Amino acid sequence: MQVLKILSDIWKSGAEIYRDESDGRLALKNAKLVPVEVLKAAEPIFNQIEEWVKSWQGASAVELTLQKILHQFCGWQHNEKLNEWLCLEIDSLLLFDEWMISLTKNGWNDMYDDYRKFENNESKVIAQEIYRLACAYAKKGV
Repeated sequence: MQVLKILSDIWKSGAEIYRDESDGRLALKNAKLVPVEVLKAAEPIFNQIEEWVKSWQGASAVELTLQKILHQFCGWQHNEKLNEWLCLEIDSLLLFDEWMISLTKNGWNDMYDDYRKFENNESKVIAQEIYRLACAYAKKGV
C-alpha cells in the first residue's frame, strides 16, 4: 500500500498526523475517526510514513504551499483559504493545472506517488509563480 494512499485515507477521515513536540514521535489526532482497516494498513508501513513526514521537515514555503494546494485539490486535507483563492482567481487555478501538467510530462501519473520526484526546472519556476500569486492573494485579505 502506498504511503500517500494511507495518509489520504487518514486525512479524509478527519484525523491528523503530527509530530508530538514532547517526544518527537508521530501522533494521531482524532484517531477514533480513522477506520480500523486504515489503521491496520498503516501499521506495516509506519516506517515509510515516518520517512515521508520527515522528508517534509525543512521544506520551503513554496514546497509547503504546493503540498497544501495539492492536498486540497485531491480532497485529502481541506484549506478554505486556498479553496477560495483557487475558485476566485481562475488564472491561479490554471497555473496550478500547468504545474501538474509539467509534472505529468516528467512521469507523474499517480496522485498517490510523491510528486517531488518528478519536479524539474520548469515545474519549479511554475511553483514559484503559484506561490507568489498565493502570497499576493493572502495579502489582499489582510
